[in-house]
This record gives sequence, C-alpha cells and structure tokens, in this order.
Amino acid sequence: VQLAESGGGLVQPGGSLSLSCTGSGFAFSSYPMGWYRQGPENRCELIAAIPSTGTSGVGQGSAKGRFTASRDNAKSTVNLQLNDLKPEDTAVYYCRFAHALLTQTTCGQGSEYDHWGQGIQVTVSS
Repeated sequence: VQLAESGGGLVQPGGSLSLSCTGSGFAFSSYPMGWYRQGPENRCELIAAIPSTGTSGVGQGSAKGRFTASRDNAKSTVNLQLNDLKPEDTAVYYCRFAHALLTQTTCGQGSEYDHWGQGIQVTVSS
C-alpha cells in the first residue's frame, strides 16, 4: 500500500494551497476517505471526508466554508483545496483510507485496513 501526498508548503494568511494524495496497492475505490491534520496542539482532527463512491466533501469544523475535498477514483487520487488559510491551519495534513473513519488520537497510525499517507506540512505565516 502506498499513499503519496504532495502540494504542501508555506503560504501567507489568506492564501490557498492544493494538496493531492495518490494511492496504489489497495482497492482505492472501495474505501471511504478522510483528510486529517495534526497541529501544534497535537490533536488528530478530521477536516473533510468523502465516501467511497462520492466525488466531493466539504470542510468540517474550523475548515467549513474554506476547505473542499474531491475524489477521482479513476485516477486513484484525492485532493484537498485549502482557501483563506489562517495561521491556526498550520499542521501536518494526512489522507486516510479506512472502512471506518474512527477517531484517532495520533494521525498516521495505520493497520491492515486503515491506510494513511506520510503526512505533508502546511505552514501559514506572514
């Protein structure tokens, strides 16, 4: 199983970034997925989710109205569009594919049917 994330980096407040996650080695299209982040407060936070047959998901919690997730099963790729970024959005962002997107204390701890990307840093700072 491989999940390769890309697109992170440093951005100024109010800016935008687009993250991508491409998967291989598992039944990509049969798994629900979620985008998560873990910031300085060390909490693993679900910020958007897409069911296995869905094509998009809206941001949740503090990401509502600013972040949008999309999914292309034909390309085994999911994306996360981050708009109007704020310093508090600074975190390591992860894609996750699991049949049950249960709460995790720490992002990135996978298992046989719970696959995580390697994590990618997003830093929002002027």
